[in-house]
Amino acid sequence: MSDALARGATDALAHRRGEVELTLLDPAGRPLADREVVVEQVRHAFAFGCIGFDLIDHANGAADESALAADWLELFTLAVLPFYWGEFEPERGHPRTASLQGAARWFRDRGVRVKGHPLVWHTVKARWLDALPDAEIEAIVRARVRREAGDFAGLIDEWDAINEVVIMPDFDNEPDGVPNAISRLARHLGRVEMVRLAVDEARAADPGVRLLLNDFDLSADYERLIEGVLEAGVRLDGIGVQTHMHQGFRGAQLLELADRFGRFGLPVHFTETTIVSGDLMPPDIVDLNDFQPESWPSTPEGEARQAEELEQHYRMLVGHPAVASVTYWGITDRGAWLGAPVGLVRADGSRKPSFDRLRSLVRDQWWLPPTTLRTDGEGRVRVSGFAGDYAVQAADARAEVAVTAGSSAHVVELARS
Repeated sequence: MSDALARGATDALAHRRGEVELTLLDPAGRPLADREVVVEQVRHAFAFGCIGFDLIDHANGAADESALAADWLELFTLAVLPFYWGEFEPERGHPRTASLQGAARWFRDRGVRVKGHPLVWHTVKARWLDALPDAEIEAIVRARVRREAGDFAGLIDEWDAINEVVIMPDFDNEPDGVPNAISRLARHLGRVEMVRLAVDEARAADPGVRLLLNDFDLSADYERLIEGVLEAGVRLDGIGVQTHMHQGFRGAQLLELADRFGRFGLPVHFTETTIVSGDLMPPDIVDLNDFQPESWPSTPEGEARQAEELEQHYRMLVGHPAVASVTYWGITDRGAWLGAPVGLVRADGSRKPSFDRLRSLVRDQWWLPPTTLRTDGEGRVRVSGFAGDYAVQAADARAEVAVTAGSSAHVVELARS
């Protein structure tokens, strides 16, 4: 990327930057005048997300994935944990609550926000639920949402409350021939009331949690659903937009999506991003699940392409004021969805060029490293950088402060470290 283009991209991120004037006080409450202090960024306000599926066993002490964990924490600030009902509770009454609570705590202990995905979905189903009569389904679904939202209150910051509602009532791709209980309920209640069920039950169990509607169908049908949900008085906290790009990079279409879904006045979350570092999936495949070759290798040419496209992807979306987060769907090729080479590290753990490219953005160009500043005679100092949390260190005293977009002023008392 040319220097001029890089400067242009940086200028486009003014809405992500802020400046704060800090009046620093020592632990006794006196102005920290004419003193050197070290300021450094510790996390972004923008959510750079990735699935944390690969680290669940590590977080619970059942596996050693130290290298992968270090790579994950180098890039990301939001972890997505899996709550697919069929895997979370394959046997009724025996959910994997403890395992995912352990993983959530592990991430939070490292300053990472946590997201649950999803509370309601018709796929990766609980087969025991399908066998139950229709009259029992709604109460069980409501109870499931309340249970998970309640059990993870204080651990999970946001949920995909309901996933892929556009297709939900019409879904009939059932290899086992057993009608899908969630789809049956969606046909009975309708799409808007299915969304209301998920959102209202989750919010009742955890009033402070953020709740998203999420979908891969980015047609006008999704826009009409969002309009209907909002008109019905259902309170959403964000709109999820899936962008798996196994068939090729979407380019400027990403900005069009941010515009289209940003018009609702809610934060837009690009919830599921994948960019392939090998051969692309044939363009005639309609359902991505229908293409799962025996081998799908990463290639040098594909990795170079992935790195370029990944940087474009993040620059465009971080540069769009409606976008609140971008979540990459898998740091590693090992066990990746559909077996595709979409990871930022290879199956053997070595980093691809895309890893270094993203790290250059989130830990270099969009990051304030430890920087020495001097306070004035009244203990004031100005800190400028990307919105997020910053640590201020003076001798053996320390504090954390938030820098928000725009400008602000705060009085900060440092505590003994």
